[in-house]
Amino acid sequence: MTTTAQDTPRKARRPRAPGRGVPLALLAPALIGLAFLLVPLVALVVRAPWRDLPEQLTSPAVWDALRLSLVCATTATALSLVVGVPLAWLLARTDFPGRSLVRALVTLPLVLPPVVGGVALLLALGRNGIVGRLLDEWFGVTLPFTTAGVVLAETFVALPFLVISVEGTLRAADPRFEEAAATLGASRFTAFRRVTLPLIAPGVAAGAVLAWARALGEFGATITFAGNFPGRTQTMPLAVYLALQNDPAAAIALSLVLLAVSVAVLAGLRDRWTRAV
Repeated sequence: MTTTAQDTPRKARRPRAPGRGVPLALLAPALIGLAFLLVPLVALVVRAPWRDLPEQLTSPAVWDALRLSLVCATTATALSLVVGVPLAWLLARTDFPGRSLVRALVTLPLVLPPVVGGVALLLALGRNGIVGRLLDEWFGVTLPFTTAGVVLAETFVALPFLVISVEGTLRAADPRFEEAAATLGASRFTAFRRVTLPLIAPGVAAGAVLAWARALGEFGATITFAGNFPGRTQTMPLAVYLALQNDPAAAIALSLVLLAVSVAVLAGLRDRWTRAV
């Protein structure tokens, strides 16, 4: 008995593997966008004065800016942890009128131009500001154009990163553990400290690293609220801006440091932020 071609079962079509047969209309713009992002970074690495890099990074001006940036960014991150973790818990675990508005205000610095944030800080904490005037009259404390002003400016722009990260981790954590601790007689704060905080520790650490990196790279709010005084308020981004006009080699050296820090942050958070789901 002979079989015809119509009698033979048709082979099932294999599902097309992802990435195969990408339309040129999508591939070309994608490659252009990738090149747009990578070429400037490659140019920074290629044009770097590698031979003079140790000398550039050990110069007094660069070292002062690097030291000040590390101290201010670390202090700003510590302040963000002190106020940001409770704020994230408030947004994630409690229901109160206007919570959506509060969340929107917390995230506002993410989209607000940093220079506008610096102006707002001046109007609030400046010598003639709403709060700054009282600080000056009652305690003799002046915040603008000081190292403390740098810390406050960096905290203002970095705090939302921590709050968003911790709030997302809190929403993913099971609240039944806190409820079980409460049934055993623990207060709400004790349950948070002994049960919730260990559970959300990875999210807190990730948010702290993001806040630290954002504080380290802050420019607009810092120069507006704290100025650009070497040794006192001149952080690395401000030093890059100033050196670009007088000493391009030093500007490139500082830029490489900031680039290395950014790459290190992304590498450390790759499982949380850059891995595809």
